[in-house]
Amino acid sequence: MPQTKNSPSRVRPPRGQPAVIPRFALYGEAATPGQEMLHIEDVQSRSRLYHWEIEPHVHQGLYQILWLQRGSAEVVLDEWRASVTGPAAIVAPPGVVHGFVFAPETDGLVLTLSARFLVEGDFQAVGDAFRSLFSAPGILHFSTDDGEAQRLSVQLGELAAEFALPGSADAPVVQWLARAVVWRLARASAQGQREGSDAHSHQALFTRFLLLVEQHFLEHWPMERYASHLGLSIQRLNRLVRAGSGRSALELVHERLTREACRRLVYIAAPAASLALELGFEDPAYFSRFFKRRTGLSPQRWREAQRAPAA
Repeated sequence: MPQTKNSPSRVRPPRGQPAVIPRFALYGEAATPGQEMLHIEDVQSRSRLYHWEIEPHVHQGLYQILWLQRGSAEVVLDEWRASVTGPAAIVAPPGVVHGFVFAPETDGLVLTLSARFLVEGDFQAVGDAFRSLFSAPGILHFSTDDGEAQRLSVQLGELAAEFALPGSADAPVVQWLARAVVWRLARASAQGQREGSDAHSHQALFTRFLLLVEQHFLEHWPMERYASHLGLSIQRLNRLVRAGSGRSALELVHERLTREACRRLVYIAAPAASLALELGFEDPAYFSRFFKRRTGLSPQRWREAQRAPAA
C-alpha cells in the first residue's frame, strides 16, 4: 500500500535560473511536439552524465513515471519539493516542471509515454487508470516489504528488457507491459494518498480532452462541443491544451485526423474519395485540400510517395 512520508515544501526559484524553462523530449534531447514515443531507461544511464542532477525542465505531450527502486532523490514538481527514498513512483504529466538530484548510484527506471500512445487503440480498456494516474503530478511511496512494489519492480524490469530488444519499441508485448504498469500504479494511487496533487486538477481536464478527441475526432465535433463536455469556455480549453501540448485544441484535433488519414492511405487500398467519407468529410475535394495543407501533398501523391522504394 503506498504511503505518504513527508509533506512537500515550497520551492524558492534559485538565483540565475533561465528565463525560459528547458523543454525536452528525453532530458537533454530536443523536444518534438506530438512525437510518438514509448521509452524506458534506467536512472543511472542518463543521470551519471549530468553528475546525478537533472535540472528542472518540462515535456510537452509526454507523460513520465520515474520508478525509484533504491536510493534517494530531491524531487521538484512545479512549486513543490520533496525528499524521496525508494521504493517510490514520481508521476509527471505534460507541462509540469520537474527535476531531480539523485544520491549517487541511485537505482530505478524512467518510463516515458506520449499522449498518442496512451489514448489510442487497446488503451481505451484502461482509460480510467490513465485518467486517475496522470490527473496530477505527485509521489507514490511504498514500503520496502510491499508486495505491490515488488510486482511493479518486476514488471518494469520486464518492460525494460523487452524494450531493449532490437525493433521492439512498437511490439505488442511492450505496449501491454507499459499499460499494465500504468494500471497497477493507478490502483495503488487510488488506495493511497499522493503528495503534491491537489493543485493540478487542470491535468485531469487535459487528459479528458485527449480521450474525447480519440472518441469523436471522426465525427468532426466543433470546439464548442468539446469545451461544453468539459465545462470550459473555448478560451480556457485552448489555454489548457497549449499548456499540455504546445498547440491549440483545433490543431491537436486536426493532427489526429491527419494521422488517421495517413494510416488509411497506406494500409487501405480504397480510393481517396472513399476514405474521405470514412474520415467524416462529405466533400472529397475539401478533404484533399485539408490533407495537402497539412502534409504538403495531395492524398494520392502522398500515398504514391509512401509506396516509392527507398533510394
